[in-house]
Amino acid sequence: MSTIGDSSGTGSTEPEETPDQQDSAVATQQVSDIVESESEEEEEESEPELSRDLVFDVLKNRRRRYALHYLRRAEGSVQLSELAEQVAAWENDIEVDAISAAERKRVYTALYQSHLPKLDDAGIVDYNQNRGIVELSDAAEQLDVYLDLESQPDIPWCNWYLGLAVGGLGLLTGAWLGLPPFSLVADVLLATAVVAAYGAVAVTHTYYARHASGAGETPPEVQES
Repeated sequence: MSTIGDSSGTGSTEPEETPDQQDSAVATQQVSDIVESESEEEEEESEPELSRDLVFDVLKNRRRRYALHYLRRAEGSVQLSELAEQVAAWENDIEVDAISAAERKRVYTALYQSHLPKLDDAGIVDYNQNRGIVELSDAAEQLDVYLDLESQPDIPWCNWYLGLAVGGLGLLTGAWLGLPPFSLVADVLLATAVVAAYGAVAVTHTYYARHASGAGETPPEVQES
């Protein structure tokens, strides 16, 4: 008898994957590959931690500290000539417009040949020596704890003004009540003394505010000198 068409015991019992299942598997594999690739890139881009010895060695030089102070405030990269001018001004405690060509050249040469290459080797800045361009790297954030721009204590001016107000009120009250020795001094002289004291504190406060904020372009160690 003919057995044509009898497939019992000869066919596979495993179900075949449909096109949709195949596409889903491919998509899942692609997503997995992308996630793994991004993880590897993040590991490669993570900045190494700077050792304390390296940080201390870099920051022991004042000229390098000045350069880092300036770069911290800059938005992106800066020209080496611009950086050298500001560092020279800070070193000589003068305005940028007042520095001489010799002062500028001395700082420029030192930054170009020594200090910036050292910072670049340490991974703290990205320095293109040929183009004369420099900017901070991500690793420079680890120096924030050492370069504290708010290191100067703020003078409690409100306490000074409050003390003057209380003292002046006490003087005027004593004179008004006729209490010695306030009664021996004319009211005009007492009022003049109170106004003069307020004026002295106000002038000192104004001078300090102008000098400290900017003058806010100056690092703390320059302000203290």
